[in-house]
Amino acid sequence: MPSLDDHKYRDYTETTSQQVREFYRANHRFQTVEFGEAQRDKYLNHTYAKMGIWEALELLNTVIDESDPDTEFSQIQHCLQTSEAIRAKGHPRWFILVGLIHDLGKILCLRDEPQWAVTGDTFPVGCPYSDKIVFSEFFAANPDLNNSNYQSEFGIYHAGIGLDHVMMSWGHDEYCYQVVKNYLPAPALAIIRYHSFYPWHQDNAYSELMNDHDRKMLPSVQAFQPFDLYTKHDLPPNVEQLRPFYEELIAEFFPAQIDW
Repeated sequence: MPSLDDHKYRDYTETTSQQVREFYRANHRFQTVEFGEAQRDKYLNHTYAKMGIWEALELLNTVIDESDPDTEFSQIQHCLQTSEAIRAKGHPRWFILVGLIHDLGKILCLRDEPQWAVTGDTFPVGCPYSDKIVFSEFFAANPDLNNSNYQSEFGIYHAGIGLDHVMMSWGHDEYCYQVVKNYLPAPALAIIRYHSFYPWHQDNAYSELMNDHDRKMLPSVQAFQPFDLYTKHDLPPNVEQLRPFYEELIAEFFPAQIDW
């Protein structure tokens, strides 16, 4: 697995591409409490489609994540790079499966949603923004910054409330979690729900909101992060060659179709 010495990953500096900067400018402006509530009302009735996991993966062939400075591969290729690296290290089968499906929520891009509402790092809304969030200066344009209820020490939350009770910025993590939450063990669900919450699992931000369950789940999320990040190399996986193994793995945990 590559190291930070081989390639500078997550380079969010003045050298970051204008596309990525503009993505986060929009994301940080429009990801509000009101927007998050509206998106949950819109999508969490799970009436979009009934389809299988592999079918959803194939839809990702047309999605390139505009927020990611490290890869221009389609999402199915990124997912397979991640899962194959996990598999090579001998991790449990549920962990391999998480590598495969962790970004499935990005199919929201195919439902006419702008990428700032689907991809990118996630963060809590309804409370002060941490300076550990990438391009945190762009929150200056977010109307929630002017809501005193959201800008007190813990905003609308309290210390130890638990991340299950914190509204995260809306995107693929939350959507995928809500779709698959009845099928996978708790560590797998924590990875899916919080793998883009870099301020928390990488920089210890928002730790005051954690409860005991979150503290138990954090090591699994941190163990997953290097596979998600450092497997973004230039060799595309052979999708059709790998498909039989992953279809068998999917069938261990999921029915033939689930509600999206």
